[in-house]
Amino acid sequence: MSGIDELFAAAAQARRQAYAPYSRFAVGAAVRGESGRLYLGCNVENAAYPSGSCAEQNAIGAMIVAGERRIAEIAVLGDAPAPVTPCGACRQRIREFGDAATKIHAGAVSGARRSFTLDELLPEAFGPDALPGANT
Repeated sequence: MSGIDELFAAAAQARRQAYAPYSRFAVGAAVRGESGRLYLGCNVENAAYPSGSCAEQNAIGAMIVAGERRIAEIAVLGDAPAPVTPCGACRQRIREFGDAATKIHAGAVSGARRSFTLDELLPEAFGPDALPGANT
């Protein structure tokens, strides 16, 4: 199994746990940290919109809880005709722990896939390096 296949398999596993009773749009994400470990997340909706959380947000949180701080790559999987890319807020979250070259693999349950760099999805991104004296 290739590294990307492993990421999508993990994202599919996470997606099965999604709590999406309102949108019925289950999303799974898998983050590979610099160590090679995988961290999973799924979207979790809430009746009090918009206080739910995205799959990517939860996978990144799991990575942080485990003590890692750098995203090597991430896969996002949803049930749509085209590959599902991270929302704008999650693109910014990925930027916090990645860089312009961080790979984002977008997928659809149908099997459609596409890979991007973060710079392609969030050009001219604002990140920690823009803040003088930031500890990154």
